[in-house]
Amino acid sequence: MSAFETPTTERGIEAKHQALRAILGRYGKVLVAYSGGVDSTLILKVAAQTLGPQRAVGVIAKSETLTGDEFEEAVRIAREQGFNLRIVEYSELEVENYASNPLNRCYFCKVELYGRLQEIAEEIGAEAICNGDNADDTSDFRPGLRAAAEAHIVSPLREANMGKAQIRALARRLGLPNWDKPSGACLSSRIPYGETITKEKLDSIGRAEKLLRGLGFRQVRVRRHGPIARIEVAPQEIERLAGAGVRETVSRELKSCGFAYVALDLEGYRAGSLNETLGQRSEPSPEPR
Repeated sequence: MSAFETPTTERGIEAKHQALRAILGRYGKVLVAYSGGVDSTLILKVAAQTLGPQRAVGVIAKSETLTGDEFEEAVRIAREQGFNLRIVEYSELEVENYASNPLNRCYFCKVELYGRLQEIAEEIGAEAICNGDNADDTSDFRPGLRAAAEAHIVSPLREANMGKAQIRALARRLGLPNWDKPSGACLSSRIPYGETITKEKLDSIGRAEKLLRGLGFRQVRVRRHGPIARIEVAPQEIERLAGAGVRETVSRELKSCGFAYVALDLEGYRAGSLNETLGQRSEPSPEPR
């Protein structure tokens, strides 16, 4: 790639496509931790393209931290793409140390998930388990990276040094319908560390975010601070949300979801905003493999 060629030019994206195929082509059969987001969808697509649909198996976990709408959309995309998909269903709230919501909550979540994926991989003869971690995922506090390292999970996008812009460009090129889907995260990420996670809290957050998306806001987070809903939307959408009519509707409807107060974060959406108050981290994220 020349010094003047951006990572998202056709030639640059094709180079990343071939790099990804080469990484996945090392294996006879892979299992992909599939969520319905653009990252894992792209891996599953390229794996099926490279190894064949029967040798690229996606596994999606159904639990309380993923809304019903998100789960159904993920399954629909998998079916439309002809992916070989399996579903595992369990309660993340029953995972030891998860519901108490410690700083390393994601570690316990991923340990449980990867343990289940390892059982399936052994059952079907998959040589590798792949996740959707990418080159942009090492800048924030991510205890789940430790669980991935311990379980020897393969991160093809990170190995190919693909960031989000390149991932979206390749996904669009390959015709994936979710190429521009806003970044997502489990509903538990809306609850401050140390505050117990319950199904009722997750449901209230899910309903609130669905309402905001129904009003046309694409990138949305409703952070739950006790009785307060702190809304994050894209900076360019703040003015519309704060405008007369929309503001009153949002306040009224979110209170019907169980919140006593509704607040708008004037900084707008940013990933992992609850990590901004951590100060000294309890454990550093491991170096990428």
